[in-house]
Amino acid sequence: MSKRREGRETAVQLLFSSEFAGKDEHDVESFFQLHSADKAVRRHAEELYSGVTERREEIDGMIVPVLENFSMDRLSGTDRNILRVAVYEMHHCPEVPPIVAINEAVEIAKRFGGIDSGRFVNGVLDKLKQGLTRPLREAVPGQTA
Repeated sequence: MSKRREGRETAVQLLFSSEFAGKDEHDVESFFQLHSADKAVRRHAEELYSGVTERREEIDGMIVPVLENFSMDRLSGTDRNILRVAVYEMHHCPEVPPIVAINEAVEIAKRFGGIDSGRFVNGVLDKLKQGLTRPLREAVPGQTA
């Protein structure tokens, strides 16, 4: 498994754990005392976690309109946070092609989510990619988030 995939998975777990602890009480350092991750994985996970946390309202605002008969609260915590990481990467990480963000999210959903999570995550992200103005299959060189 690649370090970037491990970082994404760790970011999802970190976001999931923060939902239980609450914004003001979540301790990233304590999380990493329980979760062994090498420096590269941790750095990537923390970057994704920070980006999603800082833009959660914006990200959720993109996801909610494409959810059919669901609200963010009705989604499983796993699916909700996988979607958040993928949407963050699609919109704020020009070095990650959107198709890669979608494929990674689907694979993580298959691994950590329920029986239909992979299909569900793919369906939501497929709808969201329609609104992107950047190339779907390539990174955008020279841009930073």
